[in-house]
Amino acid sequence: MTDLTWIRAAPEDAPGPGPWIEIAFGPGDNVHLRETSDPDNIVTTTRTKWEAFTKGVRAGEFDHFADPDGSIGPSTSGQACIS
Repeated sequence: MTDLTWIRAAPEDAPGPGPWIEIAFGPGDNVHLRETSDPDNIVTTTRTKWEAFTKGVRAGEFDHFADPDGSIGPSTSGQACIS
């Protein structure tokens, strides 16, 4: 997967290396995700699933994973959090 072009999901003015999530659109229907702090650990999904996920993010379907103060962490409602 060395021929992939990784796109960093970070604010343009963000200092330092992150950690950030990066995505790369591969050949065929593949979308690859990794963390900048662990670039060898790559998760692969399909473009269809990626598009469904991003639509859900824009629609607020995952807002319950974020604490009211804007930080990401365990929910006070007892729901699991993606880390």
